[in-house]
Amino acid sequence: MIDISSYDHIRGGGSGFIEMPRGLIAVWGKESVPFLDGMITNDMKTLEDGQQMLAAFPNAQGRSLAVVRILRQGERFLVETEEATREKVFNNLVRFTYAGDFFVEDLSGQFEYFEVFEELLAKPQSRKVFGLVGGHVFSGSSTVGYFVRADDAEEFRSNLIGAEAIKIENDLYETLRIESGIPKYGVDMDETTIVPELGLAGLISYNKGCYIGQEIIARIHFRGHVAKQLTGLMSEPGAVATGFLAGGELTTLEGKNAGRITSVIYSPKLDKTVALAYVRYEFLTEGTDLKAGKLAVSVKNLPFVYVLS
Repeated sequence: MIDISSYDHIRGGGSGFIEMPRGLIAVWGKESVPFLDGMITNDMKTLEDGQQMLAAFPNAQGRSLAVVRILRQGERFLVETEEATREKVFNNLVRFTYAGDFFVEDLSGQFEYFEVFEELLAKPQSRKVFGLVGGHVFSGSSTVGYFVRADDAEEFRSNLIGAEAIKIENDLYETLRIESGIPKYGVDMDETTIVPELGLAGLISYNKGCYIGQEIIARIHFRGHVAKQLTGLMSEPGAVATGFLAGGELTTLEGKNAGRITSVIYSPKLDKTVALAYVRYEFLTEGTDLKAGKLAVSVKNLPFVYVLS
C-alpha cells in the first residue's frame, strides 16, 4: 500500500526522489561513433555534444538486451542503463575493444544515482541549487536522473530534502513508473522482447546504416507493424483482487488470444486499476474491450498519467 499523501505531493506538482543502483558506462576513442552505431538502434552520427538519445542494444535476432540513454560529452559518450542490464551492456561493449580505437569503462561504482520527479529540475540552472558538482544528468519522460559522485551524495541528498523533495519508497515508485508507462527490464521486457514491440518513441532510427539485429527490426517496420506491442490496460478499482494480475493472459470477448499482462497497480489519480501489457496488433486501438480471465478491461494508450498533470 502506497503512502497516499506522498503520492498526492508528487502528482500535485511537488518534487520527490528515489535512490537506486543504475549503470553508467563511458565509451571514447577515435572510432567510438561507428563502434556504438553498429551496436544500437539509434543513429549515433546525429548525436551532438551535450545532447542525449534513447536507444536499445539488440541481439542478432532483434531482441532487446537493454534500453539505454546515451549522453555525448565532447568525444566521450556516457551510456546509462538499468542495474539489471549494466553488466550485460558493459560485457557486450568491452568484448569488441581489441578490434578498434575505442575504450570502455564502467563508472557505476563512482556515483550514486538519484531519480527525481520534478519538471523544474530538468532546467540546467536548478542543478547548482542541489549541489551537483562533477556529476551527470539524464532527462527522462517523467523524471530527471542524477549521477552524483559518491563523496557528494550526502550533500546532494540534504539539498534535495531542504528543497522540500520527499523520499519516494519502492512501492510508490512502482506506481509512478507504471502510470508513466515506463517498462522495467525483467518485468515488462527481456531478451524475448523484439525491440519494436516496446513502442518507445525515438528508440529506433530506420535511416541509419547496419547494426546488430537491424535486418529483423527493419523487416518488421517495412512490412507494416509488429505482431504485438506494449500498451496500457485499464479496469475498475479492486481488479487486482479479482484476477487482473501480472503474468495473466488476455483474450478477446470471443475468447481469442489477445496478449499478456506484465505489470499491474492501482492508480489513485485515475481511481482505476491499470496495467502494462503486450497486446496483439489488431486489438491495440484505444478503447478496445478485452478480458483478463473473467474481468473486463480496456486498452489505453500510454502514459496513463502525464508528468505533473
